[in-house]
Amino acid sequence: MTSTTHPTVPARRWLTAVAAAALALGVSACGEDAPTNTPGAEVQGGALGPDAPVTDDLTLLQVQLAYPVDGVYEVGDDARLFFGIANTGTTAATLTDVRGPDFADATTAQGGDDLGITVAANDNVYVGAEGMPAIVLTELQTELHSAESIPVTFTFADAGEVTVDAMVSADRQDPLPTYDFPDPAEDPSPEDG
Repeated sequence: MTSTTHPTVPARRWLTAVAAAALALGVSACGEDAPTNTPGAEVQGGALGPDAPVTDDLTLLQVQLAYPVDGVYEVGDDARLFFGIANTGTTAATLTDVRGPDFADATTAQGGDDLGITVAANDNVYVGAEGMPAIVLTELQTELHSAESIPVTFTFADAGEVTVDAMVSADRQDPLPTYDFPDPAEDPSPEDG
């Protein structure tokens, strides 16, 4: 693979430019006779992946693929999957399978096929966070860039399955991905008592 280096605008300068443009647009719109109440089309992209309910008590959070260090996943590459599982129910839930049409398999980061990630009752697991289980989608079947997505189906024992469009996270100017999952040591879940 070859990578072309392009000059990038530091994140703060880019955010400042966007904020200035938004302010100028807002000020120029103040002179209009009446505001419009018609919402625009939803913009897809950004750093955070979608949330998806599995059941009333089980939800997948921020499903996303790590940003590729060189900016693109080529066909045949592996991609690390990041997401949270929130279980507000009274029984444990176990993720048993991850599959999709755009990758060959899903394995643990250590290469095992048995995912078996269990989330205790009234608890959260942050897959891919430091010290937590990790999943890798192997042999991607399509080229992917930031903010592009592929469908990924998550199957839970006794809870069913849900398909989510797992988005490639945005470049954060750092080759090591940073996600806004809370620190598992600071999990605000109530303790059993």
